[in-house]
Amino acid sequence: QILYLKPPWTLANLLKCYKKHWMAVFGYVVPRSLLSTIECLYKHLCTGKTVDSTTAGILLQESKKLLHAFSSRSDYNGVLPQAYAEVNKLHQTLTEDIMVLSENAVCEKMEAMAPNLQNCEEKKIHPSFHVAQENRHQEIWSVLEGVWNTMNLYSNEIFQKLDPNAVTVTAKSSFEEAFLGLQKLLAAVNGIRDGISR
Repeated sequence: QILYLKPPWTLANLLKCYKKHWMAVFGYVVPRSLLSTIECLYKHLCTGKTVDSTTAGILLQESKKLLHAFSSRSDYNGVLPQAYAEVNKLHQTLTEDIMVLSENAVCEKMEAMAPNLQNCEEKKIHPSFHVAQENRHQEIWSVLEGVWNTMNLYSNEIFQKLDPNAVTVTAKSSFEEAFLGLQKLLAAVNGIRDGISR
C-alpha cells in the first residue's frame, strides 16, 4: 500500500525500492549489511557503465549472496531456487571462460618470448590435463560453497531457536540436528584447510 515505486518494475526500479524500504522492511528479513550488495548492483547495472568480466563475476557473486539470504525466508513458489540456479550457471560459465582466456594469454606471451618453452608444449600434448584442472577447481569451489550455505542455514536455525523474539520460520531441522551438523561441518572445514595447506 505504501510503496516508493509501483509495479511493473524494471531492475533499476526494483533496486531503488530495496534501497528506499531497506531499514523499514528488508533489513528485518535479511542481514542489514546486504544493503552494500544492493548499492553495488545498482551502481554497476543501472548507471549505464560498461561492465568488464571481473566486475561481472563480482556482480553475479553478490546476486547469489542476496538470493541465498532471501531463501531463508521463502522459496517464493519455486522462483527463487530457479533464479539462483540460473545465476550460479552464469557465474560458473564466466569463471570457466576467464580461466581459459587467462591461460591462453599466458601461453601466447610465453610462445612470443620462447616458442619452444616446455610448458606450452605440454599444453599442446596434454590438453586433458588442463581440462581436469579446471574441473577440479570447479569441484573445490562447489564443495566450499556447499559448506558455506549449509553453515548459514544451520546457524540461522540455531540463532532463531535461541532468540525468543525471533520471527518463527518453518524449521528445516531440529536444534540437535543443526548443532550436530555444525560439528560435522567444523571437521569438514578443518579437513579442507589441511588439504589446501598440503
